[in-house]
Amino acid sequence: MLTKTSTIILGVIQQQPINAYEVIKMLGQLHVKDWYDIADSTVYATLKTLEKKNYISGEIRKDGNMPDKTVYSITQTGYSELKNTISHFITNFDYDIVPFMIACFFIRILTKDEAINLLSRRIKYLEKYKTGILNQLEMLKSQQLASLIICNIEHNNEIICAEISSSNKLIEVIQQSKEW
Repeated sequence: MLTKTSTIILGVIQQQPINAYEVIKMLGQLHVKDWYDIADSTVYATLKTLEKKNYISGEIRKDGNMPDKTVYSITQTGYSELKNTISHFITNFDYDIVPFMIACFFIRILTKDEAINLLSRRIKYLEKYKTGILNQLEMLKSQQLASLIICNIEHNNEIICAEISSSNKLIEVIQQSKEW
């Protein structure tokens, strides 16, 4: 499975062959740095790592009098790894919301049916998780524990409810999408 940074960069590259500078520009256009900090130096290092793992291939191109630049394309191995990672980010819940955000950015690597299926699985998992949290809340309230403890568990429940709502909304958007 890819790291969050590798997933973002590979997701950008899978959309079109691109050089390192253009990757950095694209991250800015997508406002990725507003919710996940990727230093420019990290982009360059990650590109080298992805190339060593054969997830991308670089082709040196000359453009007029400009210096040579390496344009990266995703390989079949990289495509498969990206698709597996996006699928994992969708079906697995973690209180770190960044992986799911990344998956939403690049969800079109999946077919429409795959995306809806994975999101439905996510919702089922979250519903079970919510049931567990609500049971825990009842138990804690019956034990008359400190309200700060109960407030923390209620906060977790609100996060799960927001995740369920977002996943349902995403399914609705995907189902209505004519541009898939």
